[in-house]
Amino acid sequence: MSEHTHTESATTAVPFGEFRIARTEQAGAVVVEVAGDVDTTTAPALVRAADEALAAGPPVLVVDLTRVEFLASPGLTALLTIHRNAAAGTAVRIVATGRATLRPIQLTGLEDSLSLFPTREAALAG
Repeated sequence: MSEHTHTESATTAVPFGEFRIARTEQAGAVVVEVAGDVDTTTAPALVRAADEALAAGPPVLVVDLTRVEFLASPGLTALLTIHRNAAAGTAVRIVATGRATLRPIQLTGLEDSLSLFPTREAALAG
């Protein structure tokens, strides 16, 4: 199993920490791992990174939010946009656990619209 890492050059400083996006290929899927706060300032970078990954037409795109500390409304909109932008042959799977990510998704009722998984491994396995 080969793993290729690509780190986005856009790092945006935010009040509570650093926002980072890393893209890897793992088990035939593209994984976009997000760290920091996903808010008005950083959500567009998440959508851009996902759109770049989707341009290659992968069978699976995993958006791993495990290291996200805060998921604001624009971040939720970004997740919906990523789902909408995926081609019919690409499954978009979101890794969200805990209070910072899963709770906002559940409170807004988006768990019915997003394919959620508790771990990256579970998302890769489908």
